[in-house]
Amino acid sequence: MLVGAAGAGLLAGCSSGGPGSDGGDGASQVERARARVARDSEGLLERYDLVIAAHPDLASLLEPLRAEVVRHAKAFGGAKGAGGRGASASPSGSPSASPTTSASPVPEDPGAALTELAAAERKLADTRAKALLGVPGELARLMASVAASGAGHAYVLTEGAK
Repeated sequence: MLVGAAGAGLLAGCSSGGPGSDGGDGASQVERARARVARDSEGLLERYDLVIAAHPDLASLLEPLRAEVVRHAKAFGGAKGAGGRGASASPSGSPSASPTTSASPVPEDPGAALTELAAAERKLADTRAKALLGVPGELARLMASVAASGAGHAYVLTEGAK
């Protein structure tokens, strides 16, 4: 899990705020962006939980990735009680709340479930990469690190499962 070690290192290096990182009126905008990104991670966490519940034989592959998603959500201020499966907060009903959560059931085929989860990781990584332009330094660095980790997860889910 090289991706996990690299992602954890990047999170550790980027998660502490520096002076002037979000000043003045931008602070509430940063907090809204941070909350939205946390909800997105929580939505992805919910999807991991559904796939693990539907396909327990995939748990050895998915648990380390799920644990990183928990750390990502916590880094953005979410998933306070996400230590165990099923403990994550559900995303809000706003249209941009979570591009990874859907009401669709988990596919019965384990390969299809992994493909769907990889697509959710990839979509969220792309969403975060695009959003980088609209947030200040510290949050942008954290989002970039987590987006890179999500892209790594997508790779592991597609290539690592073979």
